[in-house]
Amino acid sequence: MAARSIYFISDSTGITAETVGHSLLSHFDGLEFHETVLSFVDTETKARTAIDRIDRDAKRTGLQAIIVETIIDPKIRAVIHSGDAYVVDVISTFLSPLESLLGQPANIRIGRPQVSAHHGRYQQRIDAMQFALENDDGRRTQHYDQADIILVGVSRSGKTPTSIFLALQANIYAANYPLTMDDFDHPKLPPVLQPYRNKLYGLTIAPKRLHQIRHGRKADSDYASLRQCEDEVRMAEALFHRFGIPFIDTTQLSIEEISTRILVEKRLRENVRN
Repeated sequence: MAARSIYFISDSTGITAETVGHSLLSHFDGLEFHETVLSFVDTETKARTAIDRIDRDAKRTGLQAIIVETIIDPKIRAVIHSGDAYVVDVISTFLSPLESLLGQPANIRIGRPQVSAHHGRYQQRIDAMQFALENDDGRRTQHYDQADIILVGVSRSGKTPTSIFLALQANIYAANYPLTMDDFDHPKLPPVLQPYRNKLYGLTIAPKRLHQIRHGRKADSDYASLRQCEDEVRMAEALFHRFGIPFIDTTQLSIEEISTRILVEKRLRENVRN
């Protein structure tokens, strides 16, 4: 069966539409989707262009497309709803009932979110993101005392994207450290990690999935071999158990799920620097 097209359409970045859409589609196993993000659809002309494209796509594939949209302007939204597609209207679905409950119309702004009123929180996010980038993959370890959490795991187990997501979504100072065969040759934790055992959180992954990821990066290398992946994962998990480091299997989890579980288990909170 051909992949069904799904379009995430927004008058801004499209991040919200994409996030909601992915959350909904995650409940439908075994189906294949072809995803397209159409950002900054903020005029009726752009909306008509988008709908023409989507209608042509539907005729070509013979499958009705799905649209997840977060359009604010009712005229633009009407154009998006005029096509031959199934539309998930994120804003109206949730905003209208809230307006009725609260007895007040929403103060809707088209375009990017306003950050000036929350400049402090916005700056915290930027600082957290900078920290994640500077302390990625063990390149810098001298600032681990400032970290809220230090993710540890073998290469390609999901440490970097999780660190970045924690920074962007929760203002968490997240560092990450890659475990290598050298680290497994010693009975103790790597020296740079020893003072911060209470900050450590492990990520593991199924060896076969790790093999697939590494093969796509360095095909036919020792680094990507299934045997190497099995050995590294086994020794990493042994290390987690030996030192009482909590860990999570990332194989079947999205970055959002991984990050949320870490936030809950480590009792981290948004805006920890307030």
